[in-house]
Amino acid sequence: MRIASRILAAAAAAAMAVAVVAAGAVAQTVETSAGTLRLSRMIDGLDTPWAIGLLPDGGFLVTERDGRLVHVGADGAARDVAGVPPVAARGQGGLLDVTVARDFHQTREIWLSYSKPQPGGGAGTALASARLSRDARRLTDLRVLFEMKPGSSGGRHFGSRVVEAADGTLLLTIGDRGDRPSAQDLSVHSGKIVRIARDGRVPADNPFVGVAGALPEIYSYGHRNPQGAGLDLDGRLWTAEHGARGGDEVNQPRVGRNYGWPVISYGRHYSGARIGEGTEAPGMEQPVFYWDPSIAPSGLLVYSGKLWPEWRGDIFVGSLKFGYISRLEGDPMREAEQIGAPQTGRLRDIAEASDGAIWFVSAADGAVWRMAPR
Repeated sequence: MRIASRILAAAAAAAMAVAVVAAGAVAQTVETSAGTLRLSRMIDGLDTPWAIGLLPDGGFLVTERDGRLVHVGADGAARDVAGVPPVAARGQGGLLDVTVARDFHQTREIWLSYSKPQPGGGAGTALASARLSRDARRLTDLRVLFEMKPGSSGGRHFGSRVVEAADGTLLLTIGDRGDRPSAQDLSVHSGKIVRIARDGRVPADNPFVGVAGALPEIYSYGHRNPQGAGLDLDGRLWTAEHGARGGDEVNQPRVGRNYGWPVISYGRHYSGARIGEGTEAPGMEQPVFYWDPSIAPSGLLVYSGKLWPEWRGDIFVGSLKFGYISRLEGDPMREAEQIGAPQTGRLRDIAEASDGAIWFVSAADGAVWRMAPR
């Protein structure tokens, strides 16, 4: 039975590799303000994919929420990566973001965010570092850098985007875990963005270091569920955040600031009831942009302009609800375009490759797509 299982597994892996190569050849088009662009399917057959990490050799990593990490080589061959930490794969939790270090070509380091099982049946957003082996078959030197305190038994609002900041520190978004008031409580990590050093230590210049009753990892607070995050061309952090019924937000989180949830919001509870005090309150930041109705934003990219100069500095956010890429521009910010095609269904993550092409993860068809000139 064991031998037969190994044979079947090997056959399945080989079939998957062939399917990936074939998938890469399948291309369609989408109409945009920059013209007709080509969509190439880079891998399909994924089960609830969540994030993509582009590698400098032309390959990429993609996470599946149930705990699987897949490596796809530049030749299109796909294989599972061993050594992923155990995850609590329930509700919205599981293996979530994957971020490739800027110095990956030297260190082979990546970061994974995930819902980490905790005593008593709970789970909390965690961040781990690891090194991808040269053959890309396994993770080594796995180390948990951060784990939220406390976790909970709920399966909602893990946040979980990881950004390597311009100064080399790590920024991790954490949702309110369904406990709305906790986003205003500095003694817990839920509803926060946290900032840690690459080795897991707390930077001395974090805003709440030494503040009685506050957790020192906290960078900003008052967040509901940020599932998009990225740096702009000046190295500033931007996030896309789920509202309730309406009130999805784009924010530019700044050190020590309060972004209002659940005291202020441009949305309403799913019951239709009013949220908090309205849309403004003293000491609380306004979103740079918000959507009403909600689009369920996930993934965020600030574009370099490499292939499409007219899009330089624009923000691209995926929509889980409506199945398009929202392009935002200007000051004041506005939604300038909705880039949609059958391939953009339930868009979970979006990233820019070194050549300027835009890649995105579609959870609707379990695929990774590349958008580039025809």
